[in-house]
Amino acid sequence: MKLKDEVALVTGGGAGLGRAIVDRFVSEGARVAVLDRSADGLSALKEAHGDAVAVIEGDVRFLDSHREAAAKCVEQFGKLDCLIPNAGVWDYSTALVDTPDKVIEEAFDEMFSINVKGYLLAAKASLPALYDSKGSITFTVSNAGFYPGGGGALYTAAKHAVVGLVKQLAFELGPHIRVNGIAPGGLGGTDLRGLKSLDLQDTSISTIPLADMLAGVLPTGRMATATESAGAYVFFATRADTVPLTGSVLNFDGGMGVRGLDGTNRGALLDQHFGQK
Repeated sequence: MKLKDEVALVTGGGAGLGRAIVDRFVSEGARVAVLDRSADGLSALKEAHGDAVAVIEGDVRFLDSHREAAAKCVEQFGKLDCLIPNAGVWDYSTALVDTPDKVIEEAFDEMFSINVKGYLLAAKASLPALYDSKGSITFTVSNAGFYPGGGGALYTAAKHAVVGLVKQLAFELGPHIRVNGIAPGGLGGTDLRGLKSLDLQDTSISTIPLADMLAGVLPTGRMATATESAGAYVFFATRADTVPLTGSVLNFDGGMGVRGLDGTNRGALLDQHFGQK
C-alpha cells in the first residue's frame, strides 16, 4: 500500500498503459480520477474499482475537459496529489515522405494537440490542486523522446517536446510541484491508436508483432507489458522516496540506448562462465 491515501489523476486511463497505471495505483491504496474519451473504458473502470475511481468523459485537446477532471477529482476525493498526463496517439512510424501533402498540416495539429497540448493543458488545469498538496506530475514520454525509429517524424517530434515540458515545468513549478517523466518502449497489452488524419484511428498497436520485433533488439531480451511498466509510476508518485526527484526522465524501455554495435547484449558470456553450474 505504497500510495495509501494518495489521489491521482490519469488521462487516457481507460485502456492500455493508462489502465494498467490505474489498476496498480488502486491496488497500492490510491484513489484515482480518470479523464478519457471512451465511455466503454470508463464504464469498465467503474465496474472494476467502484468508488476508488472517479471517471470523466472528455477530450484532452480542450482545457474545459481538464478543468472538469481536476474539479471532479478534488470534489470526490478532497485533493490531488499526482497528475499523470498519459493519453496519446501514434503515427505508426509514418515517414515524412509518405505523409500526403493534403493531410500533413492536419496530422501535425492532431498529433501535437493530443500528445503535447493535452499534457500542457492537464498541468495547467491541475496547478491549484497540486500547489495545495505539494504534489507531482509524471508525464508519459516514450523511447521516441530520445531515439529515432520509435515513430515517424510527427510522433518523435512530439515526444521530444514532452521532454522539454518536463524540464521547463520542473523549473517553473519548483519547489512546490515535482515534475518528471517516464519513457517506456513498445509495450504488450496496449491498444494505442493512430491519427485520424492518417486514417489510422481504428488501427491498434496490438496488430503489430512487437514482441517478436523487440526480442532481438532489446538488451533485456523481451518486450515488457503495460502492467510491468506501471510500477515506475508508483515509485515516482511515492512521496517519501522521491524528495529530490524532479526534472528527470526515466528510460524504461528495455535498455534501448545501451545496445552494442555488434548485438543487443553480451549475456552469452555469462552463460559460458556460469550456465553449467
